[in-house]
Amino acid sequence: MTLTRPQTTASAPDRTALGGVRATARILAAARGSTTALPVLDGDGPFELRRLRSHGTQARVCIVGAMTAPLGGDRLRIEATAQQGAALHITSAAATLALRGPTPEHATYDVHLTVGDHAQLHWLPKPLICAAGSDLRQTWTIDLAPTARLVLREEQILGRTGEPPGHVITRLTVRRGGRTLLDQQAAYGPGATGWDGPAVLADNRATGQLLVVDPDFEENVPEIHLLGDAAQHGQAVLTPLAGPATLVTAIAPDGLRLRHLLNAAQRPH
Repeated sequence: MTLTRPQTTASAPDRTALGGVRATARILAAARGSTTALPVLDGDGPFELRRLRSHGTQARVCIVGAMTAPLGGDRLRIEATAQQGAALHITSAAATLALRGPTPEHATYDVHLTVGDHAQLHWLPKPLICAAGSDLRQTWTIDLAPTARLVLREEQILGRTGEPPGHVITRLTVRRGGRTLLDQQAAYGPGATGWDGPAVLADNRATGQLLVVDPDFEENVPEIHLLGDAAQHGQAVLTPLAGPATLVTAIAPDGLRLRHLLNAAQRPH
C-alpha cells in the first residue's frame, strides 16, 4: 500500500487596518484502498490544520485557530473535498469567536464542501460565538454526488455571557446531483428584523442545525420528530426534506442545551 504524505503549509497572517485578513484553507481526502489519505492539507492565515488519528476508513482533520478571527473586514474560506469513496471527518479545536474589527466592514466566513460518489463527509466543528459588535456573513455551499453522504452541524451562540449579541447572516445552499436540495438564509442580532420575536428565537440565544443526507433515506423516510420537553429549556424539530435528507432545527437558551438537543437528534428514535 502506498501512503501519500499530506502537504501541510501555513502562510503568515496578513491583517491590515483597512482590509483585514484574506485566507483560504484546503483539505482533500482521497480513497487509498481500505483507508482515506489526505494528499492536501493546506492551512492559511488563522487556519492551522492538524491530522487526527484515523477512525476505521475515515480520515479526521482538526481546524486549530492560529490567530483571532474572524474580525471585521476579514475574508476567510475553507474548501474541503472528499473524492469518490473517501471518508472525511472535520472538527475544530475550539469555538470560533467573531469579534468587532479595526474596520466597520463585515467579515465573511465561507465554507465550500464537495463530496463525490460513495464518499462521506462529516462537518462537526465547535460553535460560532458572535460577540457584541461583531458583524459576520457566513455561508456553506455544498455539492454532493447522488450517492454521497453528509452530516453537517452548525451552531451559533449570540453573544458571550452577560453581553448583547453580534450580528450574523448565514446561508446554507446544498446541491445533490446538480439539483438544489436546500437553500435557506437566516439573520440574527441587531439590525435583523424580528430575530428575537416569538416567531424566531424569542428569549433564546443559541440556535443550530443538523443536516443529514443519506441515500438510504430514499427507502426509509424518517418521520417528523419533536425533541425537548419544555420550551424554556430549548426545543428542536427533525424534518424530512424533499430528497434523501433530514434537517434538525434547534433553539435553546445557551450552547450547552443546544448541543444536548442536536446530540439527541442523532440518536435513533
